[in-house]
Amino acid sequence: MPAVATRLFSFYASLQAFIVLIRTMINELIPDQTRTYVLSKLQTYWFAPPFSQLTLLIEEDHGMTPNEIYYAIQAYLDTKIPPSAERLKVGKTPGDNNLNVTIAKGQEVPDSFQNIRLKWVLGTKRDYNGFDSTFELSFDKKYKEIVLQSYLPHIIARANDLKVTDKVLKLYSRSHTQRGGDDSYDYTGDWGFTTLKHPATFDTMAMDPELKKAMIDDLNRFVARKEYYKRVGKPWKRGYLLYGPPGTGKSSLIAAMANYLKFDIYHLELNSIRSDNELKQILVSTTSKSMIVIEDIDCNAETRDRGDSLYQYEPTIAKLTLSGILNFTDGLWSSCGEQRIIVFTTNHKDLLDPALLRPGRMDMQIYMSYCTYDGFKTLASNYLGVTDHPLFGEIETLLKNTEVTPAEIGEEFMRSDDADVALGGLVEFINRKKIGGDRMEMERATKVDEGRENDDESEGIGVAST
Repeated sequence: MPAVATRLFSFYASLQAFIVLIRTMINELIPDQTRTYVLSKLQTYWFAPPFSQLTLLIEEDHGMTPNEIYYAIQAYLDTKIPPSAERLKVGKTPGDNNLNVTIAKGQEVPDSFQNIRLKWVLGTKRDYNGFDSTFELSFDKKYKEIVLQSYLPHIIARANDLKVTDKVLKLYSRSHTQRGGDDSYDYTGDWGFTTLKHPATFDTMAMDPELKKAMIDDLNRFVARKEYYKRVGKPWKRGYLLYGPPGTGKSSLIAAMANYLKFDIYHLELNSIRSDNELKQILVSTTSKSMIVIEDIDCNAETRDRGDSLYQYEPTIAKLTLSGILNFTDGLWSSCGEQRIIVFTTNHKDLLDPALLRPGRMDMQIYMSYCTYDGFKTLASNYLGVTDHPLFGEIETLLKNTEVTPAEIGEEFMRSDDADVALGGLVEFINRKKIGGDRMEMERATKVDEGRENDDESEGIGVAST
C-alpha cells in the first residue's frame, strides 16, 4: 500500500511540474491579447450553456411567386461552403469553363454574424405539386430580431452584389414531358433553364443607327425610372414589338437587349398555354429584371385581327382568350414584379389585333427592315474586318433597289475569309436576287393584266346576252 501511495504522489508531482512548464511557455510565447481571445472562444464553444433553438424555414416559392430570399440564400451560401463539407453538387453547362459547385441536400453550412452562431441546412418539403427545396436556419432564439432585421437583409444585399459582379444570363423555357404514344407534350409549368451565351450586342446589330440609338436611350430611360413609374401610378414594365420580314435580326436584337441590360429571358410559347389562369400563373412565376419573350405571336389564332376577312374564329377549340393575353400585357397581374420587359415578335404586324398594339401594351414598335447600307457596313466590319472597299459603292446602289436581309448578307460573308472574294460574291448574289425579283414582278403584273382582260370579256358576254 505505501508503494502505491508513493507512485501516485510521484505521478502527481510530475504532472504538476509539467503543467507549470506548459503555463510558463504559454505566458512567455503567446501575447496576452491572443491568450484572452483564445480562452473566450473556448468558453463560447465548449462551455456555453444550452440555448433555446429557433429554426426558420425558407421555401423556394412564396405563394404564387418565387421566393426572393430563397434565391439570395442560395447564391450567398455558395460562397460559404466549408472545407469540411461532405455533400456537394457539381455541374457544368456546355461552353462553361468552370465547374459549378453548390451545397447538396442535407449538407450543413455554419455561419456567423455579429458573434451569433448560425447553421444552415438544405432540405426538401413535399406538397401537392411534388417536392420543393427549402433552407433551414437554426440559431439561439434570443437573436431572432437581429437575424430577421439585419442578417437576412445582409444576405439579400450580398446576393445582389454577387449578381452584379458574376451575372450569368439564363434562358428559361417551360419544362414538358412527352405523352405516351403520340408526339404531343404536357407542360409541367416549371421553368427549366440553360445559360444564355448569345454573342449579339447593339454594336454588332445591323440596324439603322438612329433606330439603334433610340432603342438604347429607351432602355436606359426605362431602367432608371423606378420612382417615375411609382409617381405616375404605372407598373414598372415596358413592351416592345419587333416586326419585319424573316431574317432581319429580331431574335438577335432580343439577345442584344438581354446582354445590354443583364436581364434573364423567359421564352414562352402561347400554344402551350391551356387557359387564361395558367397564363397568369406563368407571369407571376417569372422574376423581376427579366424579359418575357413571345416569338411569332401572329401564329396564335387569339391574337389575330378579327376584322380580317380571312380570319376564321373557332371559339369551341380556343385554349386562351384575347382578353387573357391583353391582361397579361397590361392588366392587374402584369404589376406583379418590377423592371420587367415583354417582347413580341411577328413577321406580319398587319395580322395582329389592334388592341394588342396600343401604348401601354406594346410601348415601342420597332420595324426590322431589309438591310440598309449602314447595316451592311456593320456586317462587313463584323465578318470581314473591313470598313472600306472599292465594291462598297456598287453594293450601296444595289441595296437601294433590292430587298436583302442581314441574314442573307451574313451567310454570303461566311463563304470566304477573303474580303475581295466575299464582297464579290455578295455583289453576284444581290444581282441574281434583283433579276429574280424583277422576273417575279413581271409575272405578277402579267397575271394582273390577264385578270383584267378576263373581267372585260365577262362583262362583254354579259351585255350581249341581254
